[in-house]
Amino acid sequence: MDSAKLEKKVADFAAGEKSAFDFIYRCTNRAVYFAALYIVRDKAYAEDIMQETYMRALNALESYTAGTNFTAWLVRIAKNLALNHVKRGAREKSSDFTDEAEIRKYGSEETQLPYIFDVAAKILTDEEYQIVMLCHVSGYKRREVAQMLSMPIGTVTWKNNEALKKLKTTLKKEGGL
Repeated sequence: MDSAKLEKKVADFAAGEKSAFDFIYRCTNRAVYFAALYIVRDKAYAEDIMQETYMRALNALESYTAGTNFTAWLVRIAKNLALNHVKRGAREKSSDFTDEAEIRKYGSEETQLPYIFDVAAKILTDEEYQIVMLCHVSGYKRREVAQMLSMPIGTVTWKNNEALKKLKTTLKKEGGL
């Protein structure tokens, strides 16, 4: 992701070019989604929070300081919305299915990847989880993640490697690998 190009598109959007949103969304949606998912632990709520994040951010675009990290700004909004959601205790079950085995029986696509995400969320620190999600799920380069999280690339690389070791060890113990 080219942060200079993202900044340009943000400025274009602020100037009234609505088509710039497509590029902004493509560059930032995964980071926003996984930041919310990590906190609320529910895909549907994470998607709702992601939508709310973009609505709030784009309506308050004048409060963004150009030249800083736009993705980090969006992620912070998403995290705050997710934390507010959890604090309100609004995590109601929206499905009649309460048993994971029952959901799998109906072939839901929602159950194909969550196992590794659940394991990662349980055993990794917040920072490690965020780094793994950004590097391996969202497809950002470590250099980009370092910039997003305002930390040295060496630290991101080290924490990424340590997190992957933890995951591998845990999954081997649980028979997931």
